[in-house]
Amino acid sequence: MKSTGIVRKLDDLRRIVIPIELCRTLDIAERDPIEIYTEGNMIILKKHEPACIFCSDAKDIVNYKGKNICPSCLKEIQKLG
Repeated sequence: MKSTGIVRKLDDLRRIVIPIELCRTLDIAERDPIEIYTEGNMIILKKHEPACIFCSDAKDIVNYKGKNICPSCLKEIQKLG
């Protein structure tokens, strides 16, 4: 893990602002969804990228009735029908 040297305090509602420099570096735009993970005593923030509900692949995702499916899994499903 790489330290940025940036320290921020939580506000009264326990919110934190991600510095614009980090947003630019990580290609995070205003209103982009952010996933929150924990590992031990760490909180990890990650830009959300839709992934297949079956295999977790994030390439060429198709949304079908609110579910994300990759082309490979979609072909397998079509074979069943």
